[in-house]
Amino acid sequence: MHKLLSPLAAAAFMLGGCSLIPDYQRPDAPVAAQYPQTSAYAPALSGPLAADQGWRDLFRDPVLQRLIESALLNNRDLRIAALNVEAYQAQYRIQRADLFPAISANGSGSRQRLPASLTGTGNAAISSSYSATLGISAYELDLFGRIRSLTDQASLIYLSSEEARRSTQLSLVASVASAYLTWRADQELLTLTRDTLQSYEESLRLTERSNQVGTASALALSQSRTSVEGARASLAQFQRQVAQDLNSLTLLVGTSVADDLPALPLASELLSEVPAGLPSDLLQRRPDILEAEYLLQSANANIGAARAAFFPSISLTANAGTSSDELSGLFKGGSGSWVFQPQINLPIFNAGSLRASLNYSKIQKDIRVSQYEKAIQTAFQEVSDGLAARKTYKDQLIAQNDLVQANQDYYRLAQRRYRIGVDSSLTFLDAQRSLFSAQQTLIVDRLAQLLAEVNLYKALGGGWVESTNKVTVR
Repeated sequence: MHKLLSPLAAAAFMLGGCSLIPDYQRPDAPVAAQYPQTSAYAPALSGPLAADQGWRDLFRDPVLQRLIESALLNNRDLRIAALNVEAYQAQYRIQRADLFPAISANGSGSRQRLPASLTGTGNAAISSSYSATLGISAYELDLFGRIRSLTDQASLIYLSSEEARRSTQLSLVASVASAYLTWRADQELLTLTRDTLQSYEESLRLTERSNQVGTASALALSQSRTSVEGARASLAQFQRQVAQDLNSLTLLVGTSVADDLPALPLASELLSEVPAGLPSDLLQRRPDILEAEYLLQSANANIGAARAAFFPSISLTANAGTSSDELSGLFKGGSGSWVFQPQINLPIFNAGSLRASLNYSKIQKDIRVSQYEKAIQTAFQEVSDGLAARKTYKDQLIAQNDLVQANQDYYRLAQRRYRIGVDSSLTFLDAQRSLFSAQQTLIVDRLAQLLAEVNLYKALGGGWVESTNKVTVR
């Protein structure tokens, strides 16, 4: 029995080396070799690539680091992405198993009684049969690489799912950071609005007393009340936004987040600056581009399977064993049996089905090429936008800080002149509103700068590794 099966297995392995998969050529990147370098863009600094820097190297706020660590353990979207990787790995192993013959052992036995009317002898009879076999069933010899092409396709889809998981993790890190920074910014806006409201209410009381003694007009009193009510509306708005920000952050982290976490000021150095490198670096490091290329390669492998379908396929069924009409004689001499049953299938007429399948595979590859090129173009745009944001937000924040300082000077002078009776309350109210608006804008601009840095880090393919205390998804 073993002498029969061994040559069959050897022949199968020798015949299974042909492949009709087209040679893969990576498409040229449809972007420039350099990022834009006009005055609106920050230079693409040299240094360690963003993908080589862990998120702990970027985010300096210890609270944010703990939140990201918790999200990597508890976020459901990331958990689903990790399970999808395992599922595609299992599918690859299922497909890969078709490359090898499946060997099975079977044993069977039966006893049957026939009535006298059916035996032809006039007497009832009992018949028995027993068998034990070992063999392979319907094993396809991969002469033209059809099964190997499908295996390569499954392998590449599995690899693409791993890149999809990395991309999900990268997006999660960026989303947690963005949600956290937005929450902190709205908290600062809430505090600013609360303090401004107290200042407006104090000014209203002063204006009411001045109006009672005839030194302040009804118009000034009305404008003062308008400022108070506007600040109260803003206070309610920011209270709502802070609560909603915390809810969004809790969903991303996957567990409860305390609303009284210690915080660093938004104006402090919360993020480190990462170099952008070259556009070619994105092809090697950015997960969504790698995912798109693996899917392109899988479509290329599927063309090989579609081509192989035009050729004959041979499958083998073979087994060897023993059979006997008595259980005790199953393994006695002379009870051996064997079956060798090759089968060939040659496509002759299929109404163009095989040709259509090949055309479909080629079209799918063309689609994957376009998706791969689009992923590169999107990455190039996102990095270019990030570099423009890095340069212009720095200039904008400097100017906005100067504006806040100028408004603070204006407010102090207007307050002093109003209290000594040199100017009317209208000038003082205008100074209050200007200062409040400038301070609000400064917080919003600082948040926009931080979010732009987070998005640039994500666009460069960073954020999916951790340099120290690495977290694994459970």
